[in-house]
Amino acid sequence: MPANHYRLPRSSADGGFSCWWWWRKLSKRNGPSLPPLQHSPFSLSSSRRCPFLVHLQIRVQIQEQLLNGCRSRLHPKHKKIPPGGGWCSTLSSCSARRRTKLGSSTYMEHEVEFLGILSHDPLQNPDFFNWNKVKIRYCDGSSFSSHPDNEFGSGTKIFFRGQLIWDTVMDELLSIGMSKAREALLTGCSAGGLATLIHCDDFRSLLPKDANVKCLADAGFFLNEKDIAGNRTIESFYHDVAHLQGVAKSLNHDCITRSEPRKCFFLKFIGKIKTPIFLVQPAYDFWQIANILVPASSDPGGSWPRCKLNILKCDSSQLEVLHGYRNSLLKTLNEFQQNPEMGVFINSCFVHCQTWAAETWHSPTSPRINNKTVAESVGDWYFKRAAAKQIDCPYPCNPTCYNRDLTLG
Repeated sequence: MPANHYRLPRSSADGGFSCWWWWRKLSKRNGPSLPPLQHSPFSLSSSRRCPFLVHLQIRVQIQEQLLNGCRSRLHPKHKKIPPGGGWCSTLSSCSARRRTKLGSSTYMEHEVEFLGILSHDPLQNPDFFNWNKVKIRYCDGSSFSSHPDNEFGSGTKIFFRGQLIWDTVMDELLSIGMSKAREALLTGCSAGGLATLIHCDDFRSLLPKDANVKCLADAGFFLNEKDIAGNRTIESFYHDVAHLQGVAKSLNHDCITRSEPRKCFFLKFIGKIKTPIFLVQPAYDFWQIANILVPASSDPGGSWPRCKLNILKCDSSQLEVLHGYRNSLLKTLNEFQQNPEMGVFINSCFVHCQTWAAETWHSPTSPRINNKTVAESVGDWYFKRAAAKQIDCPYPCNPTCYNRDLTLG
């Protein structure tokens, strides 16, 4: 019988930014399914394509809450893939999320389809189709790393409880069988990918020592690069996130003792993670291009909007800038790639998240490097079937790329 599928509440950045946990019990692909949850942060759907949204009752003194104070929710799968959510770095931006699905379960979809790496279909998801799956709705605006002691006066009605959400969800999953897992994979996309990196070692510590536990970050490594005007926009942004939401307590301890918190969202932090990691990273990540390399503040003349929405609209000088960003990414990750426990899939596509959609995860038309899809490369790495260090040639050399046209919405 197929494994049950669980979906958890997401935090303040719905859409491209979620965390997913998978585990396989007793190392049996068709092992016993888990019993239904009661008053839990996620819902079950043994073989349904579209799990429904379920309220999460927290059994702790302080309830797990989203930015607006609502209880967290989880659901099984659903077809729609909502837009990404990122983080909030100011009271006003966090407050704005309270009235959207990025910060309130009131506005979340009631069904979300599981596709790509979450799919039940063995043709679409050959290695993980029958694993137990959990998806957490992103609702806290901090990659599940904010702390209540940084909440402001009750008049703001803003709650910073991302770490509490993580802790509560883990307690619930462990109580229903994950504590006996023999194989487990923590993964997420974008802000969920960063959450995966932040919590990877903690996730490993919760499971049996002899279990095969690894982490997969999809578009979750953010390059600490200057923008085209010479400013470190992204580093400044993460400084504000860390200061506002008190995330330092959740970041890697070794990194925090040697560096400022804002530095520990980047390479210094990844180098401290002990658990095996796989990075799925587009070298021409449209989110990073628009928010790190060419934020609006760096382009007062307005020469970049068309290029940022569609790489086919970039002129030769703009492409050179994008190639330079790719080169910085490869140089930054060079040492990471030397670790035999780590894996990478760095393609030259104009895309962001690639693991949660069938067309980019594993299909006849999926992007490939050395004739390997993302799914095949991740499977090779997780099960140690083959080395998984796939690095693409520069754009536009790869005809299999799935390049997004953001003008189409």
